[in-house]
Order: sequence, then C-alpha cells, then structure tokens
Amino acid sequence: MATNTKHLPAGLKLLKRLRGGKDLNANGYRTSVLIITFISYAFYHMSRKPPSIVKTVLDPEDNIHSSPHYSLPPLHTWPANYLLAAANSNAKGDAGSSGHGWPPFDGKTGKARLGEVDLAFLASYAIGMYFAGHLGDRLHLRLFLTAGMAISGFFVCLFGLGYWLDIHSFSYFIGVQMFAGLFQATGWPSVVTVVGNWHGLSRRGLIMGIWNAHTSAGNILGSLIAAAVLKYGWGWSFLLPGLLLASGGLVIFLFLVVEPADVGLPSPHKEDAAQGKAGKSYNEKKQAMPFFYDTDPDAIGFLEGWRIPGVATFALCLFFAKLVAYTFLYWLPFYLRHTQIAGEFLDDKMAGNLSTLFDVGGVVGGILAGYLSDHLKARAITAAGFMFSAIPALYCYRLYGSISLPVNIGLMMVTGMLINGPYALITTAVSADLGTHKSIRENGRALATVTAIIDGTGSVGAAIGPLLTGYISSQGWGAVFIMLMVAAFFSGILLTRLIIAEL
Repeated sequence: MATNTKHLPAGLKLLKRLRGGKDLNANGYRTSVLIITFISYAFYHMSRKPPSIVKTVLDPEDNIHSSPHYSLPPLHTWPANYLLAAANSNAKGDAGSSGHGWPPFDGKTGKARLGEVDLAFLASYAIGMYFAGHLGDRLHLRLFLTAGMAISGFFVCLFGLGYWLDIHSFSYFIGVQMFAGLFQATGWPSVVTVVGNWHGLSRRGLIMGIWNAHTSAGNILGSLIAAAVLKYGWGWSFLLPGLLLASGGLVIFLFLVVEPADVGLPSPHKEDAAQGKAGKSYNEKKQAMPFFYDTDPDAIGFLEGWRIPGVATFALCLFFAKLVAYTFLYWLPFYLRHTQIAGEFLDDKMAGNLSTLFDVGGVVGGILAGYLSDHLKARAITAAGFMFSAIPALYCYRLYGSISLPVNIGLMMVTGMLINGPYALITTAVSADLGTHKSIRENGRALATVTAIIDGTGSVGAAIGPLLTGYISSQGWGAVFIMLMVAAFFSGILLTRLIIAEL
C-alpha cells in the first residue's frame, strides 16, 4: 500500500526519495517509532539528572572526610554525624570544586532548599501531566512533542546560565524549575500514546519493558554528561543536556509518524480489526487547524478516564512507586558522596558515575517485569511482587552497602531492578492496556489521558519523596530508608484487590 506523502514528516519524505520512492513497510515504521520515541524520552530523563549530580557542589560538606574509619551501626541508630553542617560560604565556588558552596544552597538549610527546588520541578510536572494528557488526545502529537522538547530544553539551559550570570536568587531557580517541569509533562503521555498506537496487546509488556529502558538510558547519559563537565563549572552540567533535549525535538519533527492510519496502515489493535475500524489520522482531523484544539468526540474526558476499571488503583500504586524511584533519582549521588564505602568517601564524579548502576539494574527490572507480566498475564501480581521484594533489598542496601564497593554495586543494582521494574510496567504496558480498555473501545482517543492520569498521580509521589528526603536526611539516612520501605509496602498492598481478581 503506497504511503500518502502529504502526511509524512519532512525527514521521512526525504528518506523516501533517497530510497527511490520506496515506502517503509509496517515493521519499518514500527521500528522507527520505537527508536525515535526511545531517543526522545531518554533525552527528557537525561535533562532531569543534573540537579542530583550538582547537589554536592551547590551544598558541599567540607568535613565529610574527617572520619577515616568505618563502622556499621544498626539501621535504627544510624548516626547523623555523617551529615555535618554545611559550610556557610558566600563566595562563588571554583569551577567544579566541591569545597565551596553556591548561595542560596550553601547554608544550614541547603539540603532543604535543594529539596524545594526538586519539589518545584516535580509538582509542576505532576500538575502539567494532567493537562498534557487532556491536550495530547486532542492535539497533533508530533508537533506537541516537538514544542515540549524545545521549550523544556530552553528552561534546563536557563538553570545552568545561573552559573555564568552569577545568580543567587532562590526565586530564580524555583521559577525556572517550575516552568521546566510544566513543559516536561508533554513527553510521557505523548510517547506512550504513539507507541500504544503502533503495538497491540500481544507481547506489549515485553516490548514496552525493553523500550522503557529509555528512562534508565537517559538517567545514565545525564549522569555521565553532568559528572564529566562538572569540573568546568556546574552550569555546563545543565547547558549540554538542555541543548541536546531541544535538538531532540527536531528529530521528532522530522521523523515521527504518530499512528498507522497516517501512512495508510491498519490499526494493530485486535478490537479495531474485529470491528473493521480503520481509524482516522490526526492529519485528516486537523487539516484546517493542524495543531490547536479540535472537537473530536472520540477523546474521553478527564473524569471519564478515572472511571476506567483499574486506573485509580494503579495510579495510587504508582504514587508510592515513583516516590521511591525519584528519591533515588535525585538523591543517590548525594547519598553516595556522603556515605563511607569501605572506609572511604567518593568524589563528586565517582559518586555520579556509580549512581548510574542503579539505572542499569532498572533496565533489567523493566524488561523482566514486562516479560513476566506477559507470561503470567498478571500485571498486578508482577508489580506487587517486585515492590514487596524491594523492601528487604532497600534494608540490605542501607545496612550492608558500605562494606565494600562490589557489595554496594551488587545491592544497588538489585534494588534498582526491583524498584524500577514495577514503575516501568505501570507507566508503559499497564497504561497502554487501560487506555485501550474494552469499556472505552468505541473511543479512539484515550491513551494520552489515561497515561497522564496514572503518571501524573505517580508524579505527585515523585515530588513528595525528594522533598521529604531533603528534610529527613538532616537527621540521618536511616530514616529516609524507612520512609522508602513504607512507601514500597503501600505500593504493593494497594494492588490487593486486583491481585485477587487475577488469581
């Protein structure tokens, strides 16, 4: 079937000419969508890592090396003296030096203020997610995603520019992070909807489990880039990821095909095939207004999305799962920097690089959770099993992770696997399943809304976790890990009703 080039993005039109007018087949388009959306969301997550890497530069603790010997007290008595008072220096820090702070983050309230900056981003992201899902089912997703990446990248760069412009206003950093979070919310509903448009229920868990490695890949890439340029000044740790994120929007604009109907291919969903629904493309629905609102009756409302069976349960489950995952995302490098491993403290770059192994474990966890949920045909059982298993993993990592570097690495990867597995499963396969639930099969436009409801609710937990950590860590990291274990327990227990139904 010949592709209508009128609906092809400019990059694919050029590719078609280079191929002598030959179209890609369905598998070719499907593969290209997976690759392009993988790159897109990897860049989104890459741009979220710099705050965790630069924390030890913005709020250094000069005396962390004062204790040369290591001892391992019980979890409930872990001393707070590993986190001594931050230096209250008002001098501008050297490029990459961890011996000077950056006002307003270098005083006694430094960690709390860093937590508030994280909250500004994540709270705006959570709020923006609900609106982004609503818009995503009504706008042209390729243009929506392109604009979201470009504007998000601009605000990431603005945060880094605070270094060269010598900005020390707390309000400035809060404001920049709020706008960055708001526009970053465009990403997740968009990419999940596009992938859901191209892949039916068959092996969805495994496919999306592999595809969801973009989250960990982005975290790893962001950590490596931010840590590598930190010695030249912490501003570079934001500027480079921000520019890459903005440039990724160009890739989306040139190459992304939103749904099969846009290139004359049938929908992969079995229900649609059985009913003979060919579907209408975004371009056909928006010939007059290719970006702004349409009055498409197929798109469900926000409250209707909440009524879909399983949406509220998985959304609340994800609230606690993301609380745990994002606490590690934003605070793990800081924790590694200020915790003795085999009696020694790591430097800023080493702590940042080592934290990437948590995400390596997360890649394995996402794939394993997707495969098991497909094989067992039980999403809830798989998610709950991982979250309950994460509780002893968290305890062991806190208690024994400081014995040696190999032990720390092993426990960190296992913990990352168990935490990120259900997080990946719920935000991908579960969201896509519920977005095409039989109760709304007459509606063609629910994926972005359902995805945003689930991930938006999870993002509220993601905002709360790092914020609480900024305050609780001042009293000792043992209390932080207790908070994480309690959250993991609630994440699993909320799925009880669905587990019984699956059994």
